[in-house]
Amino acid sequence: MRFAPIAAALSLFLATTASVTSAGDKVPEPRAVQLIALGEAALANGDTQGAIDAFEAAFAVDPAYTPIFLQLAEAARQDGLQGKAIGYYREALQRDPDNFAAISGEGEALVEKGAVEKAQRNLSRLESLCGSSCPETMALQQTIAAGPPARLAVETMVDTADDGAVSN
Repeated sequence: MRFAPIAAALSLFLATTASVTSAGDKVPEPRAVQLIALGEAALANGDTQGAIDAFEAAFAVDPAYTPIFLQLAEAARQDGLQGKAIGYYREALQRDPDNFAAISGEGEALVEKGAVEKAQRNLSRLESLCGSSCPETMALQQTIAAGPPARLAVETMVDTADDGAVSN
């Protein structure tokens, strides 16, 4: 009986430290690392489809490595597929809800898609998690301040102008 409190405290300590050490970042498979490097090089050279192919191959090799979703999202954004990028960011956030890069990236993709109000929510979340001076928060602030891309504004103007047109 004298050792029960000590044993309980020791078992609680061991359970806590075991769960903390297993919660660390997963190390990717070496082949996935090579494929990610190929994808990054392709993306740097403007070959978005080649980058997507390499990142998808890396995902097939190591589906448990969450940062691959961030790479896929970036490639999709550069390819003009903001909706697909948002899906990748959300998958990363499902796996790691406090991933600053995923929150910021999703917010930037939302702005590029024209959903500035939703991007503001991401900004608020980032500010509460990491403050206003963290790089991800500052990047999203700049993107929101710049607003949606000019092509989106032109498309919106064309769509409104076409609403009043009479077709034959």
